[in-house]
Amino acid sequence: MALDARDAADRVGQLIILTERLTGLIADQALAFEQRRPQDAAAQLEETSRLANLYRHESTRVRSQPALIAGAPMDQRLALMRATEGFDAVLARQGRALEAARTVTEGLVKAIADEVVSQRSAGPGYGPGATAIGADARAITLNRSA
Repeated sequence: MALDARDAADRVGQLIILTERLTGLIADQALAFEQRRPQDAAAQLEETSRLANLYRHESTRVRSQPALIAGAPMDQRLALMRATEGFDAVLARQGRALEAARTVTEGLVKAIADEVVSQRSAGPGYGPGATAIGADARAITLNRSA
């Protein structure tokens, strides 16, 4: 998948539109995570993935072939740079929101695992001096796919 541009100005214009659309989608996702509503972030996941792949492809192409945008007017190239800076800022925000969500989720899993361990009865053991051996939660807490 690639942009179909007539010339450098057209390519830069399309890149600006792509970057701004992707920035908006990722900002919406970051907001959903910040509001602890990850299910809202999933609503636009397919479009975000499609646009992110296109953005990655086109940015790699432009980086390796700067002549693709060199002929565009300077004000248009500056607009693309500003759009890219905004995109980078939103990516950083989303990264912080995702890290916070991951930390909360891991804390919840650990709290649940600890509660499961404390609720398990180990049984009295056998004989007069028997001691109960506490159960552990490794099966729950070490499963990183959860």
